[in-house]
Amino acid sequence: MARGKKHTPEQIVSLLRQVEVAVASGKTTAQACKEAAITEQTYYRWRKEYGGLQVDQARRLKELEQENAKLKRLVAERSLDKLVLKDIASGNF
Repeated sequence: MARGKKHTPEQIVSLLRQVEVAVASGKTTAQACKEAAITEQTYYRWRKEYGGLQVDQARRLKELEQENAKLKRLVAERSLDKLVLKDIASGNF
């Protein structure tokens, strides 16, 4: 995979399972990661975030994270609007 290429949650869970099976069959984590075409760092990062999740759970997690980020941006914009309106109303512009 090219550097910076995004994997879908389904692909991530599949790759994690592939590495886990290879390690269980006696390979080192480094060998298993190399066969899966990911770095060990990526494997551990993904395992921390997606470890133990089923494919549908991983997909839902990503959807919720995206929705949460969108809501945080909306709250920040509203807070800024409120501050601007408050300054205008008090004559501090």
